[in-house]
Amino acid sequence: MSVDLVRIVDSIHRDKNIPKEVLFEGIESALATAAKKHFPEATDIQVTIDQETGKATTIADGQVVEPPDFGRIAAQTAKQVIIQKIREAERDSLYEEFGAQRGELITGTVQRFESGAVTVNLGKTDAILPRGDQIPGDDLHPGERVRAIIKEVKKAGQRVKIILSRTHPDFVRRLFELEIPEIADGVIQIRALAREAGFRSKVAVTSLDSKVDAVGACVGVRGTRIKNIVDELGGERIDIVRWNDSYQVLIPNALQPATVEEVMLCNLLGRAIVLVSEDQLSLAIGRRGQNVRLASKLVGYDIEIMTAEDLDAAIDRAVVAFTQIEGMTPELAERLVEHGVLSYDDLSVMEPEILVETIDGLDLELAESIIAQADALSEQQTEETPRRKPRLTVVEADREADGDGESAEAAAESEESAGDSEVIEGAVESEGESHELRDLELAEESSGLGGHEVTFPPPEDDQNATERIVTEAVAGYDREETREESGESE
Repeated sequence: MSVDLVRIVDSIHRDKNIPKEVLFEGIESALATAAKKHFPEATDIQVTIDQETGKATTIADGQVVEPPDFGRIAAQTAKQVIIQKIREAERDSLYEEFGAQRGELITGTVQRFESGAVTVNLGKTDAILPRGDQIPGDDLHPGERVRAIIKEVKKAGQRVKIILSRTHPDFVRRLFELEIPEIADGVIQIRALAREAGFRSKVAVTSLDSKVDAVGACVGVRGTRIKNIVDELGGERIDIVRWNDSYQVLIPNALQPATVEEVMLCNLLGRAIVLVSEDQLSLAIGRRGQNVRLASKLVGYDIEIMTAEDLDAAIDRAVVAFTQIEGMTPELAERLVEHGVLSYDDLSVMEPEILVETIDGLDLELAESIIAQADALSEQQTEETPRRKPRLTVVEADREADGDGESAEAAAESEESAGDSEVIEGAVESEGESHELRDLELAEESSGLGGHEVTFPPPEDDQNATERIVTEAVAGYDREETREESGESE
């Protein structure tokens, strides 16, 4: 029996990857529980097992006693305790193994579908790929191999629940490490990454070796390297951006293929005002604001796109509006505008202490008063101002953005002349496919996420400050026309 016990423990240790010490502790605990039924008068019973010979020693109240002859009920109790201990040890072993791989790329086999979620077999256990963590357009079938990253590992009773994701930005990062040896070796580094799964990603890279071109290495000869990544992502468009520590250089790189005229950093609000020509405006903003939104995520600044004329008009309006605040002088209003504060909304979110430190000639009491008045005026302005139309219609933005990408091959052939960014088109959509329909499908995918994280979802009610500043003059003109028409009708 002793030899059999050692052999069984060794077998479970190899099959389940459970430490032998844990198994012996579980058996000792089970035998002690069973022995208590045999020695009901004993207050303290301990059982120790020699891990070399498998011999068990029973100690009751400090005295070694003969091993009891367990009856059927006691043996059944011991069996249940051992099974429970083995399950707990197996769960802990899986939790530690897969918990250490959190964020890493893993390959599994599709098993079945349950309410949109996919059960993926990882060999030792199964994992769940929720509907919201699947790339829009994924067409998975039972028996098919699928790649994903381990997003979350948690204990659920006697089991380990493993959540996979194909929409997380780290999924793109791991694919780059897999397909591009220079990244895996550390010669090229991914400095920043922004993603809207199924549609577009921006990846900022830099090279630690001056002889290695970071962008060219990621694209590969005739786009072969990036093509493998694009195929895995189901045709998702990838912009490879050259990283630069200067935001004056990085922001234009991130907004490519649009051409930027000037970048003004407003550190007080974490904002960057980017000036472009009129013909580059829709291209810089991108379809439904996607290009500027991803660029903002990439660089960590709230980027506002406008033309020089729009900025001049916004500055004039801001100076006039600020002078309506009690205690605000024209000189103080100009200093606020110089730091990128262009509206009551901007001013209302400022911290008084920071405002005093940044703006000369401003004390704490006056700063608090100005911010309070700006907050009130902002709410009043919101109530009085009707909903404004966007400067660019969706059709116009789509028409401008549709012809701006390069295919993987074209991007690879024009590496030397492409500037600081390579734009890779993952796939060509069919002529009958509607972009609006694809966005609707993404919204449906995201609606069932519950507590799952969505990677940079495009917000439906996103009314960013750029549109507000650019359209304010138009809205004012519309209100003037309305008043004139009202006067004529009277």
